[in-house]
Amino acid sequence: MDLQETPRSSRLHIGFYGRRNAGKSSLINLVTDQQTALVSSHAGTTTDPVIKSMELLPLGPVAVIDTAGLDDTGELGELRISRSKQMMDRTDLALLVLSAEDAGDISLEKKWLHELKNRNINVIGVLSQIDRIEAGRIENIRSSLEAELDIPFTAVSVNERYYRAELLSAIVKNAPTDFESSTLVGDLFGPGAAVVLVAPQDIQAPKGRLILPQVQVIRDVLDNGGLALTATLDQFPRLLYSLKEPPALVITDSQVFPQVNSLLSPDVPLTSFSIVMARNKGDLATFVRGARAINGLKETDSILVAEACTHAPLEEDIGREKIPRWLRQRVGEGLAVDISAGLDFPSNLKDYSLILHCGGCMFTRKQLMSRLIKADAENVPITNYGVAIAAINGILERVIGVFPEFKQEGKKDHNNS
Repeated sequence: MDLQETPRSSRLHIGFYGRRNAGKSSLINLVTDQQTALVSSHAGTTTDPVIKSMELLPLGPVAVIDTAGLDDTGELGELRISRSKQMMDRTDLALLVLSAEDAGDISLEKKWLHELKNRNINVIGVLSQIDRIEAGRIENIRSSLEAELDIPFTAVSVNERYYRAELLSAIVKNAPTDFESSTLVGDLFGPGAAVVLVAPQDIQAPKGRLILPQVQVIRDVLDNGGLALTATLDQFPRLLYSLKEPPALVITDSQVFPQVNSLLSPDVPLTSFSIVMARNKGDLATFVRGARAINGLKETDSILVAEACTHAPLEEDIGREKIPRWLRQRVGEGLAVDISAGLDFPSNLKDYSLILHCGGCMFTRKQLMSRLIKADAENVPITNYGVAIAAINGILERVIGVFPEFKQEGKKDHNNS
């Protein structure tokens, strides 16, 4: 299934509301990075509400709603306003747009904000067209609107791509909580299916416990009616032999991808805990593109290893030692590696040719996606540990092919090889 085929009911619906010529259509084009909405200097260019389904990286499948001006006039204008109000019932997140030139009288915006909040819709204020006023006035206007309307406000000019990242970050931060995926792997198998989990218990596993992604996946398998069968790598062949039928899915620790892959028939779906987390917490398509950038690394490049938690590094740490070593074996020992841990994330992302991120099990989806947005704004490829390891071992297409959104891509790659 192509991502564009995601049902509208399953998409985050983002509605743009504001007066005529407040810059709604231009903002939509900035966010979507394409000419999605018709832009004109004539007031009322957008007549009836328009809903556009699309894949908005790194947010995933969304539906963008462009509405008529809330100050429309005349008999037709009243009809258009009525239809725009109807769109509120389909809106998950509303962007209330005010032009910086016309931010004095906000009585109409207050009225619409009241209607949006009565529907329990999350609202972001957007101060648009800030390039039309003196730079020194922007922050005063923004903070005044934020205080008076009691919603977060971001100031934007569509003439600077920098503001796209600002707006996407605000969307991610304020999106409703049910925007996050409700399952990790429950859509990959049917009730009663055997799901085999390969969980090596090495020095990095906490004594007496499984690591968090393993626990979360086991729970998700059980919650979705599957049989969670777990083994260490040395017991994995025995577990396979004991099954009457091949498992519906095998999920392994990424570090033992080569060994597990060699023991499985090519037609048995295989992926890793880290890749599952990448799909659930971030945007897997973005991570896959980042992993493909590994082929272009040079010995003179620098990469950033970003970890969500601040654990004390152990011997043979996957992010700090193993992956950097494997990459240096490919491109040369001169490859520079910097480390960031916890909430710290460098502002100098342009200095790096690639960002390697952990699975993000300690982050919310919004936290991880905010980092993807920052990387995208600087045109820096970003991937995660599991996706990178799969690419290094030449099995990337296999391990992402288990997910519906990549099945067609996997077939294309197979036919072209």
